[in-house]
Amino acid sequence: MDLDHIYANLRSGADKLSQLSAGSKNTALNSVAKALKAHQESILKANELDVAQARSKGMKESLIDRLTLTEKRIDAIIDSIHVIINQTDPIGIIENGWTSPEGLRIKQIRVPIGVACIIYESRPNVTVDAFAIAYKSGNAILLRGSSSALESNKAIVKAIKDGLGKAGKDGICEAIELASSGERSEVDEILNAVGKIDVVLPRGGADLINMVVEKARIPVIETGSGICHLFVDESADLEKAVQITLNAKLQRPGVCNAIEVLLVHEAVQEKFLPMLAKAISGKAQLRCCEKTYPVLSKTEGLDIVQAGKDDFDTEFLDTILAVKSVSSVEEAIEHINAHNTKHSESILTKNIDNASLFQKKVDAACVYVNASTRFTDGGVFGFGAELGISTQKFHIRGPMGLSALTTTKYLIDGEGHIR
Repeated sequence: MDLDHIYANLRSGADKLSQLSAGSKNTALNSVAKALKAHQESILKANELDVAQARSKGMKESLIDRLTLTEKRIDAIIDSIHVIINQTDPIGIIENGWTSPEGLRIKQIRVPIGVACIIYESRPNVTVDAFAIAYKSGNAILLRGSSSALESNKAIVKAIKDGLGKAGKDGICEAIELASSGERSEVDEILNAVGKIDVVLPRGGADLINMVVEKARIPVIETGSGICHLFVDESADLEKAVQITLNAKLQRPGVCNAIEVLLVHEAVQEKFLPMLAKAISGKAQLRCCEKTYPVLSKTEGLDIVQAGKDDFDTEFLDTILAVKSVSSVEEAIEHINAHNTKHSESILTKNIDNASLFQKKVDAACVYVNASTRFTDGGVFGFGAELGISTQKFHIRGPMGLSALTTTKYLIDGEGHIR
């Protein structure tokens, strides 16, 4: 695959796209939304091929779920495009402005980054989300999905380009390209594309993210794998805590905002854990610390094992939940900060002081009180779509919407000033 040719096309596309008005970009995105619906049948057929191949290779069902497209999911993807269309275009927004003592008029405005690349696993919906966010924020984008979703991604990109083509002068077809060889060397080449790719975003498991961070010679916006925790404090509403635990673990266990670890205050473990055991039996395996194992072992038929040394540092992406007893909110915070991936953490409590302490001291992009971690999502936050969940502390943190692919520059007007 001639990546140098692709880079040149993307740079040309980025230059053209940076000159389009918000209205022109919205027209193009609306045309893409219509094209995705028109191509729905071919996209679903391509996705069926990917799913069948994934199953034949033994991919676990929680990850099959991330890969699978349905008519309902395509409609949701299209809806997210319309949300992005209705959002304010960030390009050209004046962030700050002042006049210097010398009389120079200085403005700081928001501008596109240029050419972005996203390297991601499985989820074909990311193909559309990343494109739509990039296009609206004035950036060209190179998509490098996993081989498991290759046929789906090809069909989706074909539909996107068809939509852009039908948008006339508002559709910049060079603004999107798919790296589709499936070869590992392709990723290595992309990560070394200094001056050709302005930023790369890895989205997937820890292995992918770590590989990109370690090998990239171009700027990286690091998204995080999700070792997320739920802490049931001693004052929690235990009936609600059961339902929140089930939601946070089981609604979609293969996603990064599902919890992998449940922390339970020792004062309520004898009451809460049997309640949870009854509700979760047959739905998940519990990997228990030495204090919670004896309590949970009293429930007949429950799938439990004693936790191993790595179970509190593992993103299972499966129906597996590590369970640990703690003696205080302070111990819960200490454990979370030592073992989490800075993604999403939650405390269930009626104690205002404990809730405040938890939110202040837990180091994560999103910190919840009395809610499931499953809400960490660009769509839920009102962004329409997201590029991923940034767990780094520079530039952008948390769900990444339109502003994630923008930077600023200063415009300075003078009247013959010299220094």
